[in-house]
Amino acid sequence: MPLIELNELSRVYGFGDAATVALDEVSLTIEQGEFVAVMGPSGCGKSTLMNIIGLLDRASHGTYKLNGNDITRLSAARRARRRRDDIGFIFQSYNLLPRLTALENVALPLAYKGMRQSRRLKLASSMLERVGLKEREYYYPSQLSGGQAQCVAIARALVNDPNLIIADEPTGNLDSMNSRLVMELLSEIHKSGNTIIFVTHNPELTRYATRVLYMRDGEIAFDDINRLGQVARRAAAAVRPSKAGGKTEDDELEGVSVLMHAVPGSTKEVEPTKKKRPAKRKKKSVKKTNTSRSKRS
Repeated sequence: MPLIELNELSRVYGFGDAATVALDEVSLTIEQGEFVAVMGPSGCGKSTLMNIIGLLDRASHGTYKLNGNDITRLSAARRARRRRDDIGFIFQSYNLLPRLTALENVALPLAYKGMRQSRRLKLASSMLERVGLKEREYYYPSQLSGGQAQCVAIARALVNDPNLIIADEPTGNLDSMNSRLVMELLSEIHKSGNTIIFVTHNPELTRYATRVLYMRDGEIAFDDINRLGQVARRAAAAVRPSKAGGKTEDDELEGVSVLMHAVPGSTKEVEPTKKKRPAKRKKKSVKKTNTSRSKRS
C-alpha cells in the first residue's frame, strides 16, 4: 500500500480575478521507503505541495490519502495529531528556539505527547548521539555552526519516529561541506527505512535521491526514477531558463551554474574561441614588419 496518494489535487488562493492556482490537478503516488527530490523554479508550487503533504495546508480540490487513510476532510485537531505522530519537518532556516538548548529543542515534540521530562530528554539525547552531536546537547543554537544547527533540526524531526520526513531546502543556508554532511545524514536515515521528500534547487543533490520530480506552473512536468550516486541529467537540464520564459536574474545565474554542471568540459570549449582573435592580430603585425624590412633592403 502506498504511503502517499494524491488524486487530482489542486490548491487555489484568492477568489475571482485575483485567484492564483498554486497546484493544478496533481496526481502522485509515493511508496514507503522512497527518497524523493522535488525540483523546479521559484513559484512552481513546490512549497505548496510540501505543505499539503505535511498537513500544514488543505487542498482546494482532490483527495489525499496518507497510509491508506483519506485525510482530506480531517478536522484541525486530528490533522495536528497526525502531523505530530507521522511526519517530521526539516526547514531551511532550522526553526530552532533560541532560548532552548539543542537537547531541549529536540525533546520539544515529545512534550506535546505528554511524555514525562526525564523520558523525553533521554530520547532526545539518544537522537543527538545518532546525528553526531552528543557533545553539543547543552549548546544553544547561537553557539552552533549552520551544519550543526541543521543536524539538531534533523534530530528533532526524527525523535517521534515518523513515517515521513519532509525537508524544505535543508541545505539552502549551508556551504558545500555542511550540505554534504546533512545529505549524508539524510541518506543514512533513508537506509533505516524512512520515507524522505526534500525540496532542492541544486541538481547535484539528486545524487542522494531514488526519484526526482520536476515541477512547473503548479504541475509535475516529469517524474524520473534515479540511480543513487548519479546526478539526474534531465533535472539538471530542466532548470536552465528559457529565453522567452521571463526568468529573474537569480534564475538566470542559477541556470548558468546548472549548465556548467550539465555539460562536461564546457569551459574548455569556450577558451579556444577567446584565444583565436589575438592570435590572428599577432600574425598580421609580423607580416607588416617583414614587408617594411624587405622594402628598405
